[in-house]
Amino acid sequence: MLVKWIRCTVVDRRGFERGQRKWAGLPGEPGFRGQGGGWSRGRPNVAHVFAFWESRAFYDSFMARSHDRLAAAQSGTYRDMQVRLFEHRFDVKVGFQPRFTDADVVRVAHCRVHAERVEHFTLMQEKVWNPAMAGSPGMLRGVFGEAPGNEFLVLSLWDSAAEHGKYRVERVERLALRAQIEADVAAIAGDVVGVEPSWTV
Repeated sequence: MLVKWIRCTVVDRRGFERGQRKWAGLPGEPGFRGQGGGWSRGRPNVAHVFAFWESRAFYDSFMARSHDRLAAAQSGTYRDMQVRLFEHRFDVKVGFQPRFTDADVVRVAHCRVHAERVEHFTLMQEKVWNPAMAGSPGMLRGVFGEAPGNEFLVLSLWDSAAEHGKYRVERVERLALRAQIEADVAAIAGDVVGVEPSWTV
């Protein structure tokens, strides 16, 4: 599965949201699995969208055929768009489905990992972070993806911002020490995204 992460700064909120509804045409596209997103909880006017495709081939075919027609509706409503693609490596918790209807927030973490530490980083994700997240109340499901250049994406969906906040306060620091994250990671950036139901496709 291919995971697409889009982040941009919106300059015309009403126009952007109107354009976002045009993506409702995606379910007819071969290989499309789901899409959702919302507004950053910490950065005003920053929007995040997450899209899921069965494979890179299906995604490339969509980009070549239908993408520009659908995207035209949002032209001029945003700036500083960043798009990244990640190959699914494994689920966080089991049986990941790209559904957003039951989620309140999405936590996105983007890590650049030292080349010689990739194996350790991936192992810690599997053995330390995954079980901790999977066992946390309110954590619904998630996905761990990889991109060329030792880049990784950890996406987790939560049923409430409060439950995610509790996990962050009570466990993250301890887990980071156990996983030796400072030795593995060259840079980490993240955000907490409030899910907008009308953006879910």
